[in-house]
Amino acid sequence: DAWITDLSLLGSLEKYADDSAVLKEFRDIKHVKKEQLSAYILEEEGILLPPEFVFDVQIKRLHEYKRQLLNAFSILDIYFGLKDGSIRDFTPTAFVFGAKAAPGYVRAKGIIKLINEIGRLVNGDPEVNPLIRVCFVQNYNVSYAEKLVPASDLSEQISTAGTEAAGTGNMKQMMNGAPTLGTYDGANIEIVREAGEENNYIFGARVEDIAAIRDTYDPVEIYKASKRVRRILDAMDDGTLDDGGTGVFAELKSSILEGASWHGPDQYFLLLDFEPYMEAKLRAIREYADEKVFARKAFLNTVRSGYFSSDRTIREYAEDIWKL
Repeated sequence: DAWITDLSLLGSLEKYADDSAVLKEFRDIKHVKKEQLSAYILEEEGILLPPEFVFDVQIKRLHEYKRQLLNAFSILDIYFGLKDGSIRDFTPTAFVFGAKAAPGYVRAKGIIKLINEIGRLVNGDPEVNPLIRVCFVQNYNVSYAEKLVPASDLSEQISTAGTEAAGTGNMKQMMNGAPTLGTYDGANIEIVREAGEENNYIFGARVEDIAAIRDTYDPVEIYKASKRVRRILDAMDDGTLDDGGTGVFAELKSSILEGASWHGPDQYFLLLDFEPYMEAKLRAIREYADEKVFARKAFLNTVRSGYFSSDRTIREYAEDIWKL
């Protein structure tokens, strides 16, 4: 077909969603973008991310409500699961982060430190690094995003329900063929409406669920009841991970279990959503191995993303506001 110059017309391509040749071409293009990103990251960061891996990508401002820390917990859970054999038949996956923290946001910087320490643990372990790699790219900016967005296989959009005003990075990754692994929050709601929940991986408590338990929620109960959660949180202060003697990892742990002077325990409900998140994440990674099924989901995200294009917005302004 002719090039589509008006992205709001992408939906006309939906008829190809079950065309094996089109889906193969779609996968091949994605693979090229992954090869390009892999080469760039190897040059810039010195970390090899094989293009054959699932590229699970979380790129956005570093803030506690965006829950990069929950993603970090998931990587530790997978690492421990691979080590003890409780996770098997795992599709090799690269977890990629890009983010910057505000200059005075000490806890956010602690989360960056934690993710990099997890990366050193995972990438340096020959028992697991054939299956899992971690990279927190340096100096995340628009130029890096231009390489990361089209190479994403999974788009991590995991903010606590009710905290994300909108979100635009999730739209960009959707448009470039990455199903959303996310909560029912912000623009994820519109993405699901357009692309279908069956073509994305939605998990976790919704706004009304959190409102119902906010006053009685006790993360310590989850910590005591879940061996997996205990193992993750204890790794932050038992010597498994090194914070360089700063105490920032212990502070992250206490912020979840005890809170702080300005907030209650686990204010963004990481432990509440942990198990549903892990279930959705492992399902997405598992389904990636079925090339046709996953490629169809990715393709449908692209062709149903036209609603988010500026073409539609400008047309509606022209017709409804400017009366042109």
